[in-house]
Amino acid sequence: MAVRREVLILVGLVVVIDVVFIAAYFLGGIDRSSDRMKLLFTVVWTVITLVVVLRGLLRIRQARVPRDR
Repeated sequence: MAVRREVLILVGLVVVIDVVFIAAYFLGGIDRSSDRMKLLFTVVWTVITLVVVLRGLLRIRQARVPRDR
């Protein structure tokens, strides 16, 4: 049960991050910005997503591995 919960949290967080960044892209005018700004925006989005995914996968692994090892 704990693994399923962690997976759902991970998927939910990634969806929230994507929604926030997509909204920021259009509402913040990034779509009309320079190529450099678009690249920076993409890098920040990717790094934040990577951190959240790695944290989530670590938590899933901890939930799957028995603690008495």
